[in-house]
Amino acid sequence: MKKFTLLFFLLLGVVAFSQELVVKGKVYNPSAQINDGVIELNVTGGTPPYVYKWNNQSTALSSKRASGLVEGVPYDVLVTDAAGNSETKVFEIEPTVIAEIFNGTMTPAVSALGAILFWDPFAAIGIYDPVVYADVKLVGTPGWTNETENRFVLKKWLKPEGAKVKKGDNIAIISSNDEEDLTVTATVTGELKYLVGEGKVIYNSENAKHVIESGAHYLAEIKYDEPLVMVHPNGDPITKPIPFIVIWLVLGATFFTIRMGFINIRGFGHSIDLARGKYDDPDAPGQVTHFQALATAVSGTVGLGNIAGVAVAVSLGGAGATFWMIVCGLLGMSSKFVECTLGVKYRDILPDGRVFGGPMNYLRYGLEKRGMKGFGKILAGFFAVLAIGASFGGGNMFQANQSFEQLAGQFPALVGQGFWFGVVTAILVGVVIIGGINSIANVTGKIVPLMASVYIIAALAVIIMNIENIGPAFTAIWEGAFSPSALKGGVIGVLVIGFQRAAFSNEAGVGSAAIAHSTAKTNHPPSEGFVALLEPFLDTVVVCTLTALVLIFTGMHEVEGMAGAQLTSDAFGSQISWFPYVLALAVFLFAFSTMISWSYYGMRAWTYLFGKSKKSEMVYKMLFLVFVVIGASVSLGAVLDFSDMMILAMSFPNIIGLYIMSGEVKGDLSTYWKKLKKNELFKKQITAKE
Repeated sequence: MKKFTLLFFLLLGVVAFSQELVVKGKVYNPSAQINDGVIELNVTGGTPPYVYKWNNQSTALSSKRASGLVEGVPYDVLVTDAAGNSETKVFEIEPTVIAEIFNGTMTPAVSALGAILFWDPFAAIGIYDPVVYADVKLVGTPGWTNETENRFVLKKWLKPEGAKVKKGDNIAIISSNDEEDLTVTATVTGELKYLVGEGKVIYNSENAKHVIESGAHYLAEIKYDEPLVMVHPNGDPITKPIPFIVIWLVLGATFFTIRMGFINIRGFGHSIDLARGKYDDPDAPGQVTHFQALATAVSGTVGLGNIAGVAVAVSLGGAGATFWMIVCGLLGMSSKFVECTLGVKYRDILPDGRVFGGPMNYLRYGLEKRGMKGFGKILAGFFAVLAIGASFGGGNMFQANQSFEQLAGQFPALVGQGFWFGVVTAILVGVVIIGGINSIANVTGKIVPLMASVYIIAALAVIIMNIENIGPAFTAIWEGAFSPSALKGGVIGVLVIGFQRAAFSNEAGVGSAAIAHSTAKTNHPPSEGFVALLEPFLDTVVVCTLTALVLIFTGMHEVEGMAGAQLTSDAFGSQISWFPYVLALAVFLFAFSTMISWSYYGMRAWTYLFGKSKKSEMVYKMLFLVFVVIGASVSLGAVLDFSDMMILAMSFPNIIGLYIMSGEVKGDLSTYWKKLKKNELFKKQITAKE
């Protein structure tokens, strides 16, 4: 009895003297740079150890310190002790400079727009689970990287196949050319399955198939008892949603492909004839030739997405993403045909020769013709606002910002000189855009073929240097497209990644190219639609695919922890030591040409809203040049992300209009085909030389 009484009073004392869980924190803003905020917690009381559940996904559950935070945005953390007691605290890092204020203000806007663009309707209605599960854990060769030059052989298995192994168990011994035997341990608990037999080669750097094949360095897999939910460091499940914007663009492209009778295939030959100038009528209304309009529009799409974006897609989706990029590019050709045909049909040509065309016109007047005047004005106005925002951001600041970072990475003397880089770039852009569409078309007509040729030749050189890898490369692409590993998200995951990169790169369905093509000299709107369908082919089927092939042929698609332009640069650099410098300059030319094209897109949207006077145009051009300097000299973070998203958002009003007017385009196409077959179209006469 005395023992129970003593125990009772002992427990009573512990309860009486135990402290409540107390969470305090300090916030730091260490510099004027954006996204470098820090929160540090001091937790007392309760029952250690503590778990820290931050809403910042990159902060681990075990960490009481969160860094790399956005200034001006609230962050919450739920602290739980071993006894289950919890306390929630909210902190906010005070912004101190204007860039931090802008960034903190725009971050919620990015989240809101992203919630619309990247909403997953399939997951919302319960027919698709976006959560990423791991069925097995792959066991790789210790110390292997994509640059490893060695030959690894599975010398001996230490556990029988099918055995239940525990984390830390020794499971195999590997021999290599230049090292002592390596012992492989199980990284998780589960059922062991062999991927390589005893005495067999696991990985040989001299074997092209091994260099290119996805996951060639794995020797075993361990199957979990139950599928494991993959999580971010803060414990949130990792998801691979099917973004609504991708569905919107791809379904539209598929619909227009079928509606126009596969015009992307049967009209390809005629489109090349048009681009070559075979049907150029010098007396036709408009300002630029078919080729110049094509070059201007291509310069607006061929850019960083073809270099950095493709690297991201292939590193995430594997070689198989390349196949789906090509499919999406082919489908996008039909969207371009429809929107650019309408762009010419509903254009407005002033007495001074200036052309005003694009989605603003066909959304407003095309729908007005169908008795939907009010709806058309709303769509056109919405599109114009988005296009102006996109031109200042994604078509301007984003390009200046990223091109400066690429050049500074290769030429250290530029580091810290963003403002002056922006001033020089703004002067170069200004010299071109002050002259209007004719000046823009003349410059893009020269820059686009030059930069594309340099890039294509370099890519082909790398491919030819590794031509022995062609078989394994295309095998990896085909197998990766239809039977990828679960690590890449399965077929659906790889398909979505490939479609997403292609749709974001060629802008088919966005409507931007229709503004450039509306200036073409032609009497027949469908003729410009034919020229426009070459854009996704050049942008995605040619340039994006070549980038992907360079990554695959060099084995760089297997690199972990690196993506974007640096990955592409390293892939080229692994074969041509000096090419990263050329690539940095190519990135600048890509960005420069994108800026001058988007200046025209934005200006036409601006004049739609604020009047067609030359004074109105000049106001826009001056603002555009100011944003070039801002983009190159200031870290804007979420501002750039938001404005880049506006390019994708332009597809909402545009594709709605294209659906409604697709029947009209089909009728115009039918009439055009008949005239072409009857030889009733203007055709340049070739005179024989005496």
